[in-house]
Amino acid sequence: MENKTLTKYAGKVALGTMLSRILGYIRDMLVADLFGIGMFADAFYAAFRIPNFFRRMLGEGSFSAAFVPVFNEYLNSEKKTLTQDFLNTVFSALFSLLVVISILGIFFAPFFTKVFAGGFSDSPLKMRLTIEIVRLMFPFIFFMCLASFLLAILNTLHSFFLPAVAPASLSFSEVFYILLIAPAIAPDNQIKGLAVSVIVGGLLHFIVQYPKLKSLGWNLKFKLNLRHPGVKKIIFLMIPSIIGLSADQVNALVDSRCASSLGQGPVSALYYSNRLMQMPLGVFGLAFATVSLYIMSNACSKNDMVTLKKSLDYSVKFTIFTLLPAATGLIVIGLPIIKLLFERGEFNSLGSVMTNNALFYYSLGLPAYALVKIFANAFYSLRDTKTPVKTAILTVILHIALCFILMYQMGVGGLALATSLSAYFNLLLLIVYLGRRIGKLNFKQILFSFLKTLLASVVTGIVSYNICKISGKLFVSVPISIVLGVMTFILVSYILKSEELKIVLFNIVSSKI
Repeated sequence: MENKTLTKYAGKVALGTMLSRILGYIRDMLVADLFGIGMFADAFYAAFRIPNFFRRMLGEGSFSAAFVPVFNEYLNSEKKTLTQDFLNTVFSALFSLLVVISILGIFFAPFFTKVFAGGFSDSPLKMRLTIEIVRLMFPFIFFMCLASFLLAILNTLHSFFLPAVAPASLSFSEVFYILLIAPAIAPDNQIKGLAVSVIVGGLLHFIVQYPKLKSLGWNLKFKLNLRHPGVKKIIFLMIPSIIGLSADQVNALVDSRCASSLGQGPVSALYYSNRLMQMPLGVFGLAFATVSLYIMSNACSKNDMVTLKKSLDYSVKFTIFTLLPAATGLIVIGLPIIKLLFERGEFNSLGSVMTNNALFYYSLGLPAYALVKIFANAFYSLRDTKTPVKTAILTVILHIALCFILMYQMGVGGLALATSLSAYFNLLLLIVYLGRRIGKLNFKQILFSFLKTLLASVVTGIVSYNICKISGKLFVSVPISIVLGVMTFILVSYILKSEELKIVLFNIVSSKI
């Protein structure tokens, strides 16, 4: 598939993700205003990590990585009736598995809470509250994993915008609750109501996607058959990929566990800083990571290695082109952005400083987070789920070691730095192993593109930092510094004759994104 098509699909994902993330930031602002970074917020975000951990592994993570190549194979080689039967069987197996996991999750909530937030043991009240929220929130995994199943189907069928914007359902549910329902609830129970709104958001996420699936000529019916050959293939691919793709979630678990032992606030600070980093990561980096999985899987199903390598090279260059300036911006004006978005109500200046400490070091690894997913997708497209497992295990070991080394010296910033360093380590391993598998990539062009982007990013950072210092009003200085920073990056990239900028401008002019 041509690179301009990849750019078009990635543009749709980016647009949908941006709209979803904007509503997500409104939600985060409201939650920060209502709960700050105290006990209630720490308990909620620690609890939210637990079902989200399983969702990442069984939803967007290992399941999608195993499902998409097999689904592509059915689409390219089987009749529609056989493909529909395959979808029904997979849906039924996933549905049954999620029911069991949800029930077990509610029952074992105390155990999971102690694993993810053992540091709360020093505060029995916080520990008890976290367990209650976990029990309320665990069914979230059921709806979100089914929604992720629809996302994988729709993306494979080249429908990208709706699945990208659908996660806004979760933010909508929480915003609706905070603005219209929470004021009528006793303060001690408001955080529990927020947990219930999360489940409602997961249900909405599934509901808004299903009509699109039907409009494309497909539907889902319950037809359980664990002996179906397609299900067996997915299970075979999924077991090792659970380990490989769970690296990020295990690292998040370690971060949460360590942060919970650093006192009050670090758990919330990690969440808010990660959310800020997720805007450029989701809009740009994961857009290409999402599309690359489906394009490379399709190429592999046709044994077209040339297209796979071209798509990989292109995705790498474009990811660097978009995320390097974004990382620079978060590093130089991260604190003003945090103050503008969150510093009000129960969220004070100490919370801003703590959050920025984590954001600074998270941002250093921003390009690596997306590139790891892109290179891992190349392996999954080749139906090689073992290699990412090897690199993931080594990465988790390094991350755990770095967390315990850095957290006592740097606090919450040390945990974020450990995440960034381990991401680059994982990326390096994946590059080496993939080179052995498919041959050398076009590193000369990638390096040349990187140097241009690096120079433009440095100039952008200088401009944004100085512009932000001119005006004391954050609601004026922050937007202006961001806008002028983007304009500076475009101008310098144009002067340097950046190929990626030419492609973006061409697609905008021709209205193909």
